[in-house]
Amino acid sequence: MRFTGIILVVLAAIFWGITGGIANILMDKGWDPIVISLYRGGVGFISAFIWLLISFRKSFTKSPRLHFWSMIAGIGVAGNFTFYFLSIQSASIAVAATLMYTAPIFVLLFSFLFGIERSTWFKWGAIASVLAGIALLTGAYDPDDISVSFLGMAAGLASALSYALFIFGFKNACENGTPQTLLTTAFLSFSIILLLFADKGEVASVVTSSDLGWFVLMGILGAGISFILYVIGIRRTAPSTAAMVAMIEPVTASLFGVLLLGDKLGTMQLLGMVVILGTVTVLSVKQA
Repeated sequence: MRFTGIILVVLAAIFWGITGGIANILMDKGWDPIVISLYRGGVGFISAFIWLLISFRKSFTKSPRLHFWSMIAGIGVAGNFTFYFLSIQSASIAVAATLMYTAPIFVLLFSFLFGIERSTWFKWGAIASVLAGIALLTGAYDPDDISVSFLGMAAGLASALSYALFIFGFKNACENGTPQTLLTTAFLSFSIILLLFADKGEVASVVTSSDLGWFVLMGILGAGISFILYVIGIRRTAPSTAAMVAMIEPVTASLFGVLLLGDKLGTMQLLGMVVILGTVTVLSVKQA
């Protein structure tokens, strides 16, 4: 089917948006964001490893470059998940998701620095527009009435930087092997990194808690099924199209927060979201 790739990317983005809502529920119950991130990535590793075993002969790749870039991607995913949940905890799902989707701007800045892309007035205008949107979203335009905490804003932008790192890692890894090996290696390095920082006692207590089902559901939707759908979909979709379609995630996350969790967005915050998402979408179209 002509639109199979786009449909798969849309489903992945919807699952990512719902994941933010589930994480918010778990944090409201007192669970640490790092532990939540660890279980999300851990379930993702199990899902990717099962996918690798099913097609081991055709999909396993020994390329050192693949494993190196996959580990870089894993570090990016670890930072992205953790900072995203920290931003949700300190601000809201809508703010966290929107700030995370400033990642294309950071990708553009890195591309300027490393000479991958040419600097133009249009691109700098897009960066300025996104920064203006962030100011509206977070209330930074009025220092006496900032609606989002510094931690929430910093964590949201850090999740975007981590997202950019994941994009570079994923792009380079894809050129050297299969998505099964890539995701397995990425989520393995992810799990090892977060296990070093997580509270081991709290990690163990999840297994016997009444919230175990939420953790498993979050991992299956937010790292297992979603990433498998995404890597299959992006192979059948132009990267620019996939980037634009994935913008449904902050919309899904915002709707989840407003409809089910009671989050409220002011007029200026809604305007900030529109400015950010609109700018990134226009930039993606222009890049295409």
